[in-house]
Amino acid sequence: MEANFAQRMQISTAWIDTDKFPRKPTSFLRFSGRFKEHKGHQVFVSAQFRPVRDENRHRWASFQVSCSYNNSQVSTLESESLQDLLDEEALILKNKSQEIEPYLNGRCIYLVGMMGSGKTTVGKILSRTIHYSFCDCDKLVEQDVGVPSVAKIFEIHGEDFFRDKETEALEKLSIEHRFVVSTGGGAVIRDENWMYMSKGISVWLDVPLEELAQRIAAVGTKSRPLLDNESGDAYTNAFRRLSTLFEKRHKAYKNAKARVSLENIAAKLGYKDVSNITPAMIAIEALEQIGNIL
Repeated sequence: MEANFAQRMQISTAWIDTDKFPRKPTSFLRFSGRFKEHKGHQVFVSAQFRPVRDENRHRWASFQVSCSYNNSQVSTLESESLQDLLDEEALILKNKSQEIEPYLNGRCIYLVGMMGSGKTTVGKILSRTIHYSFCDCDKLVEQDVGVPSVAKIFEIHGEDFFRDKETEALEKLSIEHRFVVSTGGGAVIRDENWMYMSKGISVWLDVPLEELAQRIAAVGTKSRPLLDNESGDAYTNAFRRLSTLFEKRHKAYKNAKARVSLENIAAKLGYKDVSNITPAMIAIEALEQIGNIL
């Protein structure tokens, strides 16, 4: 399949001791790497972050990472929930990845789950941890169709058209290796999609509907074509629609080879509220569950 230049980058994980840096509220890091398939050409990556702590004393960093190739920008990644690499969680991620990576044999990992379940955020953490590339299936469809958003594709072409393109994207990905793939929330409803994903390892991110509704209500529904265009209270509308969708999909989600339950994570950690669970914690549990089936 044709993949954009950034997706073909060979990325290595850097563990950085920020105690060696001056005590400033922000830091700017610059380092270089090389493309695996383009020897001799340097890629420069710059990252700017501001470390903070939440109420559970977890360290976080707001990142903006830009990549350039031969002085031309390749891609920019922005995140509000990437954790400080010095975190205890980062060490756990590193150790768990070393345990399972030899047994993955390059198989792709497909993250499935409802909209808002964190597939993209967790997928990016996983990909960096196990030295895989990351792919957002929705983005592949947008690039293929030449339309900037899934919501716009729904508006112009309809849901069936989008589902067909989604299946085509998963078919192409099924012959790839060493990718963590974030799938669309409705990808599970087609049996042929499961046929393609069965060549890799599927992981269901199981998030309570109340938490999903809170997340979606907080950021709005403009990018969620199956939730948009409803008046009234945002949380109530999101919860009602998500409940309907989950009723149709929950049996399909159970087809995943591994399940990551936020309620189970909260119980293990002694948290009363799943909203306190960080993306890194979810990634750790994902590696744990993947390890159990290898």
